[in-house]
Amino acid sequence: MNKQSQDVYVSLLDNYPKLASCGSSIKEAFELLSESYHGYGKLLVCGNGGSASDAEHIVGELMKGFMLRRPLSSEQTSLFDLDTAEGQFLADHLQGALPAISLVSHSSLISAVANDTSAEIVFAQQVYGYGRPGDALLGLSTSGNSKNVVNAIHVAKALKLKTIGMTGPGGGKMLELCDVTIRVPAEGTPAIQELHLPVYHALCRMLEYEFFDS
Repeated sequence: MNKQSQDVYVSLLDNYPKLASCGSSIKEAFELLSESYHGYGKLLVCGNGGSASDAEHIVGELMKGFMLRRPLSSEQTSLFDLDTAEGQFLADHLQGALPAISLVSHSSLISAVANDTSAEIVFAQQVYGYGRPGDALLGLSTSGNSKNVVNAIHVAKALKLKTIGMTGPGGGKMLELCDVTIRVPAEGTPAIQELHLPVYHALCRMLEYEFFDS
């Protein structure tokens, strides 16, 4: 963890002192994600309801500049014909990305799986299709017991993906399944989700500084 990432981590705990109880798991999650991205892996993210919105939010912060501009390197811009207006436009506007896929976004596939097989494997089916060893899965569930998220974790572990859970204080079934479980100290779905947001914002910023702060 570089200094900038460490500063984000410290700032998170300063601003949300109650998160000190899960500070070590936040740091472990960062290290796991950092290892995956250093190995050219990708992140799969899933959750239900408000946590589905969080999954989309996380992917939005990782796939383009969040707090940093993330300009392409000269080696990357050389992929484009810079003698053309289109090539120069792409070189100027594309940003570095940390590959991430929201498993809640694919409505046609989700509805097909739910109708033809079972709604409880809508995420598991995607993990089976997308997942490769060294990738990571982040599952969000305030109870830690959401069946479709738990099933996705089972598949991820079978395929040798790294697994992270974000839950409430109990952790539910995800606590025993995930490599790292971030259990925020709040009661009730809204309060838990309100603490998930600063945690994943901090993780996204920490990763951005790790990979794009030159």
